[in-house]
Amino acid sequence: MTRSPLALAALATVAVPGLDAHSVRVSEVAGDYDVAVVTDIHGAPGDVRAPRTIMAGASALAEDALLRALHQYQEVGVLPFAVPEMAGSAPLPEGGRATVHRHIAGTSLDVDSLRPGPGLAADLGRTIAAIHELPATVVEGAGLPVYPAAEYRRRRLVELEEAAATCRIPSALLSRWEMALQDASLWGFQPVVLHGDLAADQVLVSGGRVTAITGWSSARVADPADDLAWLLVAAPAAAIDTITEAYSARRTDLKDPRLVDRALLAGEFALARWLLHGVRENLPDVIEDAVAMLADLDDATREAA
Repeated sequence: MTRSPLALAALATVAVPGLDAHSVRVSEVAGDYDVAVVTDIHGAPGDVRAPRTIMAGASALAEDALLRALHQYQEVGVLPFAVPEMAGSAPLPEGGRATVHRHIAGTSLDVDSLRPGPGLAADLGRTIAAIHELPATVVEGAGLPVYPAAEYRRRRLVELEEAAATCRIPSALLSRWEMALQDASLWGFQPVVLHGDLAADQVLVSGGRVTAITGWSSARVADPADDLAWLLVAAPAAAIDTITEAYSARRTDLKDPRLVDRALLAGEFALARWLLHGVRENLPDVIEDAVAMLADLDDATREAA
């Protein structure tokens, strides 16, 4: 079910008593949600989101519980950035709830602009570390997943087996991943609170600082490498040491000598997960894209060997 902008605006007025919607524009559709930005007569914007499926509705409820807890840590200064704050919610006829969050201004991170030394790259490392320093009870209390290291490694093995069964992963790359997953020393990490879906459009910046982190529906307790993987793959090489050094300095008693190795592996394995998404959803364009990127990665890793 896809809702029109007017329907989303109407839901927003029910969710926030007294809201006088003046304009509405569709926001980028995020997964199984209809999303729009509603502006009131005073010009104050709010983000309204309505789940399309029962599973998405359950995920949204868990995320909102997490956001309430995170907001408390933001208020006392433990988190040095803003998180979405709920302004209200409204029941949907088919079940579940539509939610309205106060809109957070900011510009999405331009990863290519990151530079070494003091500045945004270092602040980004500290920001991710601050998330990882949160107590696991924040996630547990919201009913979101908690994975011990051994279980998380088993999940990766199962995913790799499923990906291998597609017969679309280059054999040398597959062998490389199998060896990494069999290396017990690589997986001796301490699980931490993760954002779980960090990407440039989830990180809002202003004045050379991270001002907000959005999109918490994939939060969990698991491998800290997952939140670093996208940066180590996408950021300019010269900025990576700054990010990892700032991250390590902000962490308390960090003992994880293989963290960067796992993060790089997670960045590679994201291509296998993209392939699986295409296969599961029968999306030929996604499959073709994933196969091409896997071939490029195979060439790159062969050259580096």
